[in-house]
Amino acid sequence: MRHVAIAAAFSLLLASGAARAEDGKIRILAPTWTGYAPVFVAMDKGYFKELGLDVEMRFEDDRSNVLAAMTRGDIEVDMRTVGEHQGRPRDASTPGIIIATIDKSVGGDGVIAGDKIGTVADLKGKTVAVEPNIPARLLLQLELKKLGLTLDDLKIKEIMTQDTVAVFADPSIDAIGTYEPVMSQALSSQTQRKGKLLISSKDSEIIIDIIDVRQDDLKKNPVKYQKFLTGIFKAIDLYKSDPAEFIKLAAPHYNLSEKEVKEIFDTSLEFTGKADNLEMIGTKEKPGKLYEIFDTVMQLNLDYKAADTKLDAKQQIDPSVVTAITGAK
Repeated sequence: MRHVAIAAAFSLLLASGAARAEDGKIRILAPTWTGYAPVFVAMDKGYFKELGLDVEMRFEDDRSNVLAAMTRGDIEVDMRTVGEHQGRPRDASTPGIIIATIDKSVGGDGVIAGDKIGTVADLKGKTVAVEPNIPARLLLQLELKKLGLTLDDLKIKEIMTQDTVAVFADPSIDAIGTYEPVMSQALSSQTQRKGKLLISSKDSEIIIDIIDVRQDDLKKNPVKYQKFLTGIFKAIDLYKSDPAEFIKLAAPHYNLSEKEVKEIFDTSLEFTGKADNLEMIGTKEKPGKLYEIFDTVMQLNLDYKAADTKLDAKQQIDPSVVTAITGAK
């Protein structure tokens, strides 16, 4: 389901040069990914309102539009994977710094292959279809690297991920890097391929969705973002205590049935709450696991030339908000 476009007006964006949002306002653009559902649930339950926040969120799958909006000051927050955060044209001066994680992929991204491919090593010299800047490409790179191989050892065919089912019907395509739900749909519908899941994000920690905020607004209003994360974590706690209510609220925002959303949550992602963020983000004195993940993904992006600038994790991650709301030292 990652980055599958849902028709949504791009009305959130204001004209270029628009005024900055007031202290209690947070405007968000994010790809159409169900991992961001805690924001919608926190809005619907009134959690943000109780904290004195006015939060608006819209979908926008085109990253260039989001970066432009962030640069103009039309939005305060962007959410996407660590790998996408790093990608071209970001450099050290590009607006946006990571303050938290919101979910991790645990099966929603992967590589599927036909019956002639038994292991990742069998892909050498074979044709692999993948959209360039999706998490599955990073997963594939990482597994190839363990074997002393790179994407240059494969025949890469660029596709749009939503075409996965049709592409997998082509026997000249040995494997596809993709994501849910089209990943499962391809395996179940193209039975003549006797397909299998070759690589899954279930076996990796590098596909992490982060919350990215404008540095100037964070510096001006740190308490606003402490409240923002508090609302999100409260929504995640609701999912843990009453998943049915959470799913009922989330489903309409994605034009999906409650059954479809439940299946995605059960098989594809895990939300990262307060305790998870303390582990992932850590503190200034004790940086969390995300720093190592950031560096691993950074090198993969540089190797593929999906990024031009080697970014410093310590300059791209700000643990101050998580530290403040967890009381960690």
